Amino acid sequence: MSSSGVNLFLQIVYLLRWHKPAGRLILMIPALWSLVLAERTLNQPIPLDLLLIIIGGSLATSALGCVINDLWDRDIDAQVERTKNRPLSAKTLSIGVGIVVLVISLLCAYGLANYLNPFSFWLCWGAVPVIIIYPLCKRFFPVPQLVLSLAWGFAVLIPWSAVTGSLSLDAWLLWTAVVLWTMGFDTVYALSDRADDQKIGINSSAIFFGEYTPLAVAIFYGLTAVMLAIVGWHLQLGSWFYGTLGVAVLLWLWQLQKIADPHLPPEMFGKLFGQNVSIGFLLLAGMESLSFLETFG
Repeated sequence: MSSSGVNLFLQIVYLLRWHKPAGRLILMIPALWSLVLAERTLNQPIPLDLLLIIIGGSLATSALGCVINDLWDRDIDAQVERTKNRPLSAKTLSIGVGIVVLVISLLCAYGLANYLNPFSFWLCWGAVPVIIIYPLCKRFFPVPQLVLSLAWGFAVLIPWSAVTGSLSLDAWLLWTAVVLWTMGFDTVYALSDRADDQKIGINSSAIFFGEYTPLAVAIFYGLTAVMLAIVGWHLQLGSWFYGTLGVAVLLWLWQLQKIADPHLPPEMFGKLFGQNVSIGFLLLAGMESLSFLETFG
């Protein structure tokens, strides 16, 4: 491959954020939670092909969201320290290439969605308008992270319906937990850009909550824990799950202590956001532990 071809490939990697896996994994985690818990309601193993479709779908959706975001925000991103070197804002990748990558991502997501049942397929399409509008919301909606959180919620609804063919109370409880969790970790992430966003005049939850941001994040994380505890009780997930939930709560409390520090360096907010990937996989292990013990215990 020529040097120009290698450079093009690298710029597409940067466009899709594949060099920053935390953002890809944190969308995949709710989908895996949903698969594991939906499987428990039916008391049958998850088909391998469905697992691969959901994982592939989460990656394709993440790619779609990244490209849409960068196409809408290329002028805004150029004015923000954290995002000024993104390929479209830095003009190291053309808008035309960005659109081509967008179409490919959409086709991949569409192709994977075709393997799901009709209800799940239309839920996939229902997520698309939310993904498209999210980047625009920071221009007129005071809490754009809420729109992102609703988009994240589809990562629960689609896998659950793919397993069970419907959406039960437990699915909506898990959906609520994921929306609240996303509000928490994305508000933390928004703190890294708060000064630049205020200069530009765009909205974020970190600006909306202002000095009460640590309290807002505490409420979001606290309600997430409550909703997950209710899900665990409904599905009788057992002590191992509650143990992992307890560790998650301790880690969230540690994050709250950090974000309350007015002198915390901006790059730390990204690291705190990334810590939620580990928390998510820890909770996934707790959700799956009872099935493991029933099989091998």
